Amino acid sequence: MSSVNINFIRSTLIMLAIGAMILLGIVGSSLWLVSQNSVYSEQVAQMRRVRSGSVDLLSVLQDGETGQRGYLLSAEDNFLQPYQAALARLPERVAYLDNNVKGLPGFESRVPDLKRLIDAKTAELRRTVSLTAEGKIADALDIVRDGSGRELMDQIRVILRSFLADADASLSVSVRQQLDAANSLKWVTIGGAIAIVIVLIGATFVIVQHVRDLSRIREEVELLNQGLEERVNERTEDLMRANQEIQKFAYIVTHDLRAPLVNIMGFTSELTTTLKAINAYVLADDKAPSEDVIREARLAAKEDLPEAIDFIRSSTKKMDLLINAILKISRDGRRTLVPERIDLKSMLEATADSVHHQISDAGGKVDISVAIQSLTTDRFSLEQIFGNLFDNAVKYRALDRPLELSVRAVKENRNSVRIEVTDNGRGIAPEDSERVFELFRRAGHQNQPGEGIGLAHVRSLIRNLGGDITVESMVGVGSTFVLRLPSDLSKIVRS
Repeated sequence: MSSVNINFIRSTLIMLAIGAMILLGIVGSSLWLVSQNSVYSEQVAQMRRVRSGSVDLLSVLQDGETGQRGYLLSAEDNFLQPYQAALARLPERVAYLDNNVKGLPGFESRVPDLKRLIDAKTAELRRTVSLTAEGKIADALDIVRDGSGRELMDQIRVILRSFLADADASLSVSVRQQLDAANSLKWVTIGGAIAIVIVLIGATFVIVQHVRDLSRIREEVELLNQGLEERVNERTEDLMRANQEIQKFAYIVTHDLRAPLVNIMGFTSELTTTLKAINAYVLADDKAPSEDVIREARLAAKEDLPEAIDFIRSSTKKMDLLINAILKISRDGRRTLVPERIDLKSMLEATADSVHHQISDAGGKVDISVAIQSLTTDRFSLEQIFGNLFDNAVKYRALDRPLELSVRAVKENRNSVRIEVTDNGRGIAPEDSERVFELFRRAGHQNQPGEGIGLAHVRSLIRNLGGDITVESMVGVGSTFVLRLPSDLSKIVRS
């Protein structure tokens, strides 16, 4: 392998490795920051419940006390309505506050004292109202004048106001932490996106430089071999094909990897927009949030946030699949070939045996006709090539007829062999005859799982062996894959 190709592959792998590390960093940081944001959101919600519970409880007690005073002064039953309503609501408000301070030591430890004071205050209210109802207004007023009820109420206010103060302090800290987490998530994503774009630019530069090097080499070859017209033409065609494949590879790297990145950036912006709705609810302070604000905040928490996170996760997963596929193709060019004499018929029969069960299930058969004795090439690569072609024949068979798979191998000329793998599957449209060999590209109706790398992998393996593959096909009739391979790979390896 030339130093140009080695440098290109090394540079490409370095770029891919850097991109993968950046992507993993973005994903890890994003997941951690989102989990932290969820924790802060729950803390904010709990503190708001503690705060509203404290305010409501104090308001209910004050309503009860107001109703008591009005009834003592007037002895009219209509003043009992706020008093009775307050006492009816009081157990519910006490239970609400008690439930929401559980797990908060600074609040929970003061609840027993608060309940004791509320019970004492409630008893005082009931006693004075009862005495007034019995006509003992003077006795009731004496109880009020002795100041015990006022002292109880003052102690209750002290506890509830301390709850409010502590809740406000905790709210302030949690909201600040939530905003810091959201801001960090934004900058992590933006920084990662910029880094990936830089990596893509670097990869494109490496590819362009490689294309320039190949063009320079082609010119040198033409100058050195002016008398060997046929050889020059062959080399020129090879170089043109390599240039086209590199350009396609550059397009795939910049286009197919950029699409998930755009999704990540778009849904990161949606996360920022969603947080505005949540913040509008969280930062309402003493004002009760409107129905619209509450509805938007709930919608954001239940639908928008999970949806954005799911799309980010799926986009990063897609990028990981694309990178792994590119690395797989890259490894084909880096593997050391080991030429050995191979009994082609035995290898084909062994490969057919590996899919015998699937072919039998489809009511099909395999016909192998080999007119050459042996072939000197890399066994591992050849096994992978035929394994992929046989698997595709089974995978894309026509469901309305039994599968028929045939392999014919003949000597094409003194230095090469021709192998035809024919099936009667659903076929490939003429305009897709080259597309099926491109990375991440699939043709026709897709009802089978796959990423579009199988035939690209096959072509990469065959070209590493010094050969090529084409397809002749008709939709609804079947396909014939034509493989041309050098009969002795060791000569190519030595040269």
